[in-house]
Amino acid sequence: MNNYTIIDKAALAVSSAAMLVGIVVLGVVETLAGSPHSPAPVTNDAGEVIATPLISANIRTGFVLAGVLVLLLWAVYRVAAVRPTDDSTETTPVSAD
Repeated sequence: MNNYTIIDKAALAVSSAAMLVGIVVLGVVETLAGSPHSPAPVTNDAGEVIATPLISANIRTGFVLAGVLVLLLWAVYRVAAVRPTDDSTETTPVSAD
């Protein structure tokens, strides 16, 4: 299984990058910005919004789901791809004389 084609490598790179951006990079940005760690806006007792996250949870979730979708499409491609057979491994029947 170490014989990946360029399509395999590209799919793995794109999905990994999307998931890393959604989870790690945007998480670090949120932490460094000092925003609340809640995906929903923080309100006070009166219902006024006093703090909102810097990056919406929908955006972060979108990156992660895009990475998972690319992996799913890659898996479908790998299952559906027709691999050429090696003719040298086929055996020919021996005739009984």
